[in-house]
Amino acid sequence: MLGVAVLGVFFHWQAVAQDRSESVVLPASSIIERMERAQSELRPQFSYQLIREYRLFGANSSSADSQVTAEVNFRPPTSKDYKIQKTSGSKRGEQIVRRLLDHDVEVSSNRSQARTAITRENYEFSYAGASVLDGQQCYLMELKPKRKEKDLIVGKAWVDKQSFLIRRIEGEIAKPPSWWLKQVRINLSFADLEGTWLQTTMKAVADVRIFGPHTLTSRIVDYRGTDVVAATQTRIRSGDRRRHRQWPFHRCTLPWN
Repeated sequence: MLGVAVLGVFFHWQAVAQDRSESVVLPASSIIERMERAQSELRPQFSYQLIREYRLFGANSSSADSQVTAEVNFRPPTSKDYKIQKTSGSKRGEQIVRRLLDHDVEVSSNRSQARTAITRENYEFSYAGASVLDGQQCYLMELKPKRKEKDLIVGKAWVDKQSFLIRRIEGEIAKPPSWWLKQVRINLSFADLEGTWLQTTMKAVADVRIFGPHTLTSRIVDYRGTDVVAATQTRIRSGDRRRHRQWPFHRCTLPWN
């Protein structure tokens, strides 16, 4: 009985200690500093291949008007290629996906990459409380862009309390990229895939003048390792290849740019 009592006291102490640790709130400046440090260390050491599936939904459409599958190959330290594997439905979907990937190339190939990072250079941050996301304790941070630009987001970021990496970003782009778009809301999710921190899903809803809301989604449907990437590089046609340098910070490449 004494042993049971000791165990009871021990587990009670553990629970109290855990509750206290979860209730501790760091100053916003410390959260931001650790977040930036964690992101700066995101440098994949191994090659990988992603297969992403994109779907475009028109106004009042319950099924996708078009579907696009893209293959993305990364080789350290900074090389990335992509090609469109398959398309179906409306050609508009492929056009948007290619524009999205090409914009990513443009952002990553010059100094503008720094202007899209989730850092103090581009945003003002404020602490908005604690939150649990997919079972993970997070700091919820408000994002306020310092400039009205199409690659910055007014919204919130969920910062993992353990790793200080961003798990989710939700909000509205600071400046619609064209007159036709009254508003674009974005939802980005990130997660660890075999030791690499990647954007796993995206949902963007654009309020298009005259035509109403359109939704673009993407998700990773397959993740492959080094051997597959090495074999794939030999069969990528130069006409379908796009290469860019990877930026270690979270940055937001948005559709309809």
